[in-house]
Amino acid sequence: MAEEDLIEFDDEAAISFILNYLPEEVKTKFSDDDVQYLLDVIYEFYDKNGLLHEDVVEEVDIDEEELSAYIVKCAKEDKLPQFTEENVQLLLDAEYEYSKSIGLFKE
Repeated sequence: MAEEDLIEFDDEAAISFILNYLPEEVKTKFSDDDVQYLLDVIYEFYDKNGLLHEDVVEEVDIDEEELSAYIVKCAKEDKLPQFTEENVQLLLDAEYEYSKSIGLFKE
């Protein structure tokens, strides 16, 4: 695969997209830094589970329940109470929609 064919995940664009995607009553609970935290924890989860390969582009299955539970656990340890199970699911849905919009995920 040519380097120009690689999809670029832009954290700033993702943060903006995710915050705009959230329902109004949830959006007010999260700052840009909170969404960056979410993206960092997702990246950490992918890394710990061997899902990140910079030179290889292949489809992988992601256990969404396991990812969600991991985020909630990390947020609880870091004392971030706004990361409830329900809110994390909404954030993950928004992150998935952003990833689809840039061609990272296919339905």
